[in-house]
Parts: sequence; C-alpha cells; structure tokens
Amino acid sequence: MVSKRLPIDVDICGVHWKNRVTTASGTFAVQKRSRFYDPSQLGCITTKGVSPEPWPGNAQPRVAETYGGMLNAIGLENPGVDSYLEGDLPQLKRRGAVVMANIVGHAAEEYCAVAEKLAGSAVDLLELNISCPNVKEGGIAFGTDAKTAAALTARVKRAAGEKPVIVKLSPNVTDITEIADAVVDAGADGLSLINTLIGMRIDLKTGEPILANKTGGLSGPAIHPVAVRMVYEVRRKLPRVPIIGMGGVMTGADAYELLLAGADAIAVGTAALADPLAPVRVAAELEAYLSKNE
Repeated sequence: MVSKRLPIDVDICGVHWKNRVTTASGTFAVQKRSRFYDPSQLGCITTKGVSPEPWPGNAQPRVAETYGGMLNAIGLENPGVDSYLEGDLPQLKRRGAVVMANIVGHAAEEYCAVAEKLAGSAVDLLELNISCPNVKEGGIAFGTDAKTAAALTARVKRAAGEKPVIVKLSPNVTDITEIADAVVDAGADGLSLINTLIGMRIDLKTGEPILANKTGGLSGPAIHPVAVRMVYEVRRKLPRVPIIGMGGVMTGADAYELLLAGADAIAVGTAALADPLAPVRVAAELEAYLSKNE
C-alpha cells in the first residue's frame, strides 16, 4: 500500500511527531509510566478517555485473559476533564510530550463539553472515541451508524476550534470504510483504528460470564490481522487522510506491517500492560525497520 521508504518522523494533522509511535488510549498513566520512560521519547502520548464529569467505571471483575489477548470492560473510568487539565496534561507538557487527548461521552453534548474545554488548552490533538453508548439512541454505540458518527464528528469539530480531531473507529461494524468516509466528510482531520472487538468469556465452574459487564473489548495479538485488514481497506477508500493504526501491536514488525497496510503512525496498547517499556521498544524496533529501507 505504501512505499517502503518512510522517514522515522511524521506529521499527523499538522502536528510533528519525532517518531511514528503513540500510546493507545487507556494504557498510559502519567505517574506510573513516567517511572519507566520519558514520555517525550514517543512521537505522541495518547491519554485515557476523558469525560465532562468523573466516571466511576464498571463493576468488578472487569478484566479477563484470553488466548492471544485480553477482554476489558473498564468502563472508561476517569476523574473528568477538569482534573485532566489540572494534572495529567500539564505534567506531560512539562516533559515535552506531544499529547493527544481521547474524549468520551454518552451524549453529543457531553463530547462537546469536553472538546470546548480542551480547545483552549495545551493539548495538541483530540481523539474522538465513538465506541461509547449513545444514551439518547438506546445505548447503541455512536460509531456503528454512519449518520450518527458523522453528526457527532461535525459537532465536536465545531466545539474543538483549531484543534485537529482524529476519530477512533470501532471494528464492530459491517463496513468500516462507510463509517470512515462519513466522519471524514463531516470534518474529521484524521482517523485511528481499530478500537476493541466485542467479546465474552464464560466461567466453566459457574456457567456465567466472567466479566461483571458480561461483554468486554478484545485487544491484543488476536485482533492484529483484523486491524491490518481494516487499515488497508480504509486507506484504499481514503488515500490522503492521516491514519493511526492500532490493534495487537507487540513488536516493531507488527507496527511496520500496519504502516505497509497504509497507516501513517501506530499505537501500542495491550503490550504496554504486560511490559511498561513496550511503546519505546516498539518505537526502536520500528526505527530499525525504517532505517533498513531508507
């Protein structure tokens, strides 16, 4: 899909990244991860989903292991946008990191409230998580319907002012290119894909789902081939839109595969939960791949 001659650095929606690696939303905690590496080592730090008010998250248990990955139903637990603006964001900017804030909500008004507050902040990019349940439409995720996803994107883009808006696409759809096309037409500056696949595990002793939420998001190596396929399809549909590829990236080889499929940058998520140094390791391994092909 792309030339093998790619520079190590990249511009995403007008923002310069020193390398092509970011963290996946929900897998980076400033205080914990900064003990292992300097956040400015990565091209960008994507922070955990932030909502207008604190969210407590789902009941326990909310994590389950599975072959080739894990299921999680954390429920986007976070302390809210005001806490984010006072804590995580300034800490990351003091360390010289490029920051992308993932924003969440259960209604368009909630997303817009967060975007408006972040519009005047030091954050560099916004990542719009459209996998949240739309409470006004019976709990169906914003990202599973093209018209709904486009309408939300347009509203958030207006609320975000000059901040670039990257829409994070759900793989739990029949045709991801339809959603991608719709949100780009609505004003999205870029795309990130894929979010987690919906899955379930059953406790063999009780016969009941292991997760209190019953279902959760499947991430890890098991979903990597799905991510590669979807990035490839979206790139063919939209040849000039910036794409951040993610899904089961464990090594530099996985990252390079997503670049070859059409991504401009990649995100490391589940790997960092097992190995806190995974993002910087993957960045170094990817740099080696890119250097071989210069």
